[in-house]
Amino acid sequence: MTLKILALLLGSCTPLCAQKSMSLKECEQVFRSNNLQLLAEQYNISQADADIIQAKIWDLPEISFTGNAYNPDDKKPFDVLHSKDVEIQQLFVLGGKRKKEVDFAKTNKELAKLQYNQLAVDLLSQLKETYYSLYYDGRKLLRIDNQLSFLNDLLQAYKIQTSKGNISLKDEVRLQTLVLSLNKDRIEITNSILASQNSLKILTGINEEIIPEWSVSEAKEVLENAPLISLEDLQKKAEENNADYQFALKTIESNKAYHTWQKSFNTPDLMAGLQYSQSGGAFKNELNFTLGIPIPLWKQNKGNVQKAQYITEQSQKNAEFKKNELYNQVNLAYQTWENQYTQFRNINQTDLDNLESVYKGMQDNFRKGNVSLIEFTDFSDSYNESVLQMNEMKKQIMISAEEINRLTQTQIFKS
Repeated sequence: MTLKILALLLGSCTPLCAQKSMSLKECEQVFRSNNLQLLAEQYNISQADADIIQAKIWDLPEISFTGNAYNPDDKKPFDVLHSKDVEIQQLFVLGGKRKKEVDFAKTNKELAKLQYNQLAVDLLSQLKETYYSLYYDGRKLLRIDNQLSFLNDLLQAYKIQTSKGNISLKDEVRLQTLVLSLNKDRIEITNSILASQNSLKILTGINEEIIPEWSVSEAKEVLENAPLISLEDLQKKAEENNADYQFALKTIESNKAYHTWQKSFNTPDLMAGLQYSQSGGAFKNELNFTLGIPIPLWKQNKGNVQKAQYITEQSQKNAEFKKNELYNQVNLAYQTWENQYTQFRNINQTDLDNLESVYKGMQDNFRKGNVSLIEFTDFSDSYNESVLQMNEMKKQIMISAEEINRLTQTQIFKS
């Protein structure tokens, strides 16, 4: 069956495009290696590493030189041999500013990692959902083409008989209407397949048209996988693992580190140095030490400290919102999957087998003249609708299950 779907998809492609049959795991491996968006996101982590390095670097010492421009006693310009001063100074950062800046930079790196993880999860989930859509849309297309193969031949025969006056025009029109309806469905499904293939190209970085390599038995096994886990357990796992929510929590920690860093700026820094004066001091060849510190008459960073405090409080509220949002998203995803899966399980496999048997029987009996055209076209229309709905239901079950995997960032459902 996989080969039939593959051949079908190949037929829908232009002669110039190349195809590549791939399993879902192969797509995942290529995605991790080739996805440009994910590769670009890694640079944010590298940038955060660079910020940590920068935060650890001390200020450079400053050296200054003063030389004589004109000696009025000897009337000699640039007499630096007899009159010069040299001074070297170093800024000593107090109040733990440097350590607190490093701590803040480290929290930013953790945030960059969480952003990368969340992007990887979102893109991988998109990859899986697109793969499932491509597979089940291919199944739809296979069934429609099987019907059209029979109906197009039948329509040509009807046109010949109508031209001879053996069959009424209304019968030909009725059959033509059924063919047009199927072709309309085929165009919509084909467009969906092309969109899915384009998405897979972008996600995997592969230029070929990707054809799902997934057998009917494998698809059935994954589809019928229904783990025994409660909604409360799913919400707990999401709270523990969801990178987007963990990012909100880490943002609080980062903002607290920023607040602490800003408060340290209220501690003045010390400037210390040595000064050599050849003739400008109280003594010849004088060596002095210098100390400089701002007078803390007021808190010069008070506004930034208050702003940092408000930012921290804002991030705490945002984390509460993110938690509520996450719980509601998991609840919706679970209910959506449960409703779809329950509806699917209520469909008896025997009824589906009977539908296929009856359709084949209708074709045979119509050929033999035992079934009227009205009966055949009405049943064919119902059969097509049932087949499309069944494959759409399976696709949506897989997409809903993957959404739960994405939110909990746990492999609850196999893929």
